[in-house]
Amino acid sequence: MRKLGVMLSGVVLLCVLLVSNRLAAQTTGQNTPRVAIRCARLIDGKSETVVKDAVVLVKGEKIMAVGSGVTIPAGTTVIDLGDMTLLSGLIDAHTHLLLQLDGTDLTAPDAGMLQFVARTSTAERALLGAKLGREDLESGITTVRDLGNSGVNSDVALRTAIDRGWLPGPRIAASTRALMPQGGQFGRLTLAAQALIEEEYVTIRGAESARQAVRQALYDGAGCIKVIVNGTPANVTPEEMKAIVDEAHTVARIVAAHAIGDQATKIVAEAGVDSIEHAYVVDDGVLQMMAEKHFYLVPTDATLETLEDMTLGTRQPSADERNKVAKDVKPLWEQQQERLKRAMSMGVPIAAGSDMCVTIRGKNRGQASVLTYEAYAEAGMKPSDIIHAATRNAADLFGMQKEVGTLEPGKLADIIAVPGNPLQDIKTLEHAGFVMKGGTVVVNDKPAK
Repeated sequence: MRKLGVMLSGVVLLCVLLVSNRLAAQTTGQNTPRVAIRCARLIDGKSETVVKDAVVLVKGEKIMAVGSGVTIPAGTTVIDLGDMTLLSGLIDAHTHLLLQLDGTDLTAPDAGMLQFVARTSTAERALLGAKLGREDLESGITTVRDLGNSGVNSDVALRTAIDRGWLPGPRIAASTRALMPQGGQFGRLTLAAQALIEEEYVTIRGAESARQAVRQALYDGAGCIKVIVNGTPANVTPEEMKAIVDEAHTVARIVAAHAIGDQATKIVAEAGVDSIEHAYVVDDGVLQMMAEKHFYLVPTDATLETLEDMTLGTRQPSADERNKVAKDVKPLWEQQQERLKRAMSMGVPIAAGSDMCVTIRGKNRGQASVLTYEAYAEAGMKPSDIIHAATRNAADLFGMQKEVGTLEPGKLADIIAVPGNPLQDIKTLEHAGFVMKGGTVVVNDKPAK
């Protein structure tokens, strides 16, 4: 009887605990703060339709309701943004948050990168990443894919710090060190200097080596895999590329391939990568394959003025120097424009990526990164398509379309507001006056009521 009494007491106690936990969970849910964001216009990202007099109701970290007739419950904090436009948070599909060069020769960028790697400690790069990540977020970029040039797994450390709330920054899909053939993006180095290569890249030597490199990257915390296909002197082989893609796709990780030139882009397209980065030189056959198989192009393009600024860095040039730089970078700008026009005409899916890693005088990292939308507009991309490339398309590429990329109930409350109407002037995306990430207000030029 004594044992039976003890057992019954234990059952009763367990029931009490279960009921208490359920009541506590319900109470916590009831006490979760609600925020209503009111605005003159809303672009939900699903279509080109503009919702007028819009409201987005947020509870906790998620969107509860979106529309023009949303009822705002009593006790809800209201943020009235007036004559602004609400959009989903911007996504940068190609960035480098732990790399900052002060100007670069765009025809030979390896010299500046080599100097940066040799002189910058891991601790300095981590602190730099914290700074640049905050600047991205405050400019309306709420999610990024950080594609290497981050030292030995420093991008994973930055992602972890942001996820734990230690510092503000965007959601990060981190690649860890990029995989590449001998030399990578450093060009030819002396034997003594070659040790620096492994600080930035993982050298692959055959298909099995490539497969093991992917496994190591995944073990190190990679959320995606980055491959530098163009090498010095040889490219990644088709067999190596296929091994990389197969190994990554086995665990549902996407593969981004830096590929420029007809041969390099053909290798990665035939291997079945998820996105081709840059592709300044690419033939129509590869673009057609990308359109048919839904491989994304991430055109890391810039306006002619931005290319000049990237080359000059922080220095103040003379008129003659500015003219010389403009002449030097114009062929690259023309190349970008021509390639993007062909890709759009063939229906290649496009995700926006800045590849920003250079200081631009008068701009912080976030402000510099969103300038890429102007380059897309110069090539004839419609504002609505640019917005899709920077939101829902990038979310689809990342495999995050159920979480971010559009303003819909159930998705994470990554929301920005810009002045005016970006469907009429894409440059308004460069002036986010309100930024919310996961239900937390990061920037708000107007106080809540």
